Amino acid sequence: MISRIDLRGDALPEGPALRDLLPRADFDVQAALEKVRPICEAVHHRGDAALIDFAEKFDGVRLDQVRVPAAALTRALEELDPAVRAALEESIRRARLVHREQRRTTHTTQVVPGGSVTEKWVPVERVGLYAPGGRSVYPSSVVMNVVPAQEAGVESIALASPAQAEFDGLPHPTILAACALLGVDEVYAAGGATAVAMFAHGTESCAPANMVTGPGNIWVAAAKRYFTGKIGIDAEAGPTEIAVLADDTADPVHVASDLISQAEHDPLAAAVLVTDSVALADAVEKELEPQVAATKHIEDRIVPALQGRQSAIVLVDGIDEGLRVVDAYGAEHLEIQTADATAVADRVKNAGAIFIGPWAPVSLGDYAAGSNHVLPTGGCACHSSGLSVQSFLRGIHIVDYTKDALAEVAHHVVTLAEAEDLPAHGAAIKARFGWKVPESK
Repeated sequence: MISRIDLRGDALPEGPALRDLLPRADFDVQAALEKVRPICEAVHHRGDAALIDFAEKFDGVRLDQVRVPAAALTRALEELDPAVRAALEESIRRARLVHREQRRTTHTTQVVPGGSVTEKWVPVERVGLYAPGGRSVYPSSVVMNVVPAQEAGVESIALASPAQAEFDGLPHPTILAACALLGVDEVYAAGGATAVAMFAHGTESCAPANMVTGPGNIWVAAAKRYFTGKIGIDAEAGPTEIAVLADDTADPVHVASDLISQAEHDPLAAAVLVTDSVALADAVEKELEPQVAATKHIEDRIVPALQGRQSAIVLVDGIDEGLRVVDAYGAEHLEIQTADATAVADRVKNAGAIFIGPWAPVSLGDYAAGSNHVLPTGGCACHSSGLSVQSFLRGIHIVDYTKDALAEVAHHVVTLAEAEDLPAHGAAIKARFGWKVPESK
């Protein structure tokens, strides 16, 4: 059901050579870019009419309007299963606890007497958030996008999720209920690249946004790439992935269930076990069969994901080698199920989020740990972070110098300007002192 890669014996290669040995899904955003280009241009030129046409083409429903009526949000919350509401409320509460602590504050550095630099943090004015709605419904993604934006102080928040034919063209009611719980009343029935284009260009019903965040399929990723430079984005999210670094102390039942839990997202989802224990590898492989047979989404998601080139059991000589492998892989979700897991986790350099020990599975982080589940994929954890309050903030430096403070450093500024052959830069300093640079004190 899942392949093996044996990296024992020989010394592990460095850098890209090691990454090339590891499993990864085919995810060609550049190829998808050419297919989303006409969609994005159509939304640009035709606005809501294009969104309505694309909803009919891709979602099988003809919309009367793109924006979701306020009454539909209210109704969705009123009709929400009380248990689901309680779970969402707890997820929101925990996410707020974590994200509120991330808010940066204004800080002033006194560089010299009379000279200071203040860094203030200003939220993005308007953001467009995306909640997927294809194979699964993700009210949890509503929470994970909205909470950090709200805690950052973003004043204008809009959310898009695909139209659903079975719900008369509205996004899934659980998505709408989550929006209502969070106080988001600007919601649109738009999916994939069309939603990103709507936020980037604006339409008759939706004002353009400064930034778009949220997970999605390859078409969402391609549209984000298309609009990079016009709008801010969080990341080009690829297929979801889990890596588990485990030794012979790990419970194979836990490991197998965690691999399956990620595989049920998508046939391109990646499930990777890195271990120095052949006995654990054998036990996990044996455990996969009955657990897969007992769940849902077997043939359309889980089996293709586990059997795909993106999933594997990777055998290594020891935990040190395992750490090198998981750092090269840079997993979206990394579980550490080893002896002294906390110490091992502390040595990890590249991961979107790390889950320590047997009682912190990825599923907890997906819903109710308080952490954010919008995380870098495809190895991007080596240079990028998951969604947070910082994602929605911009740092602005405020420079405040007196005449005496400028005079003290003026000769250095002029010297560097002349060294770079930019004499007008130096002249801007000299003009303030009668064209004579003050001598250094």
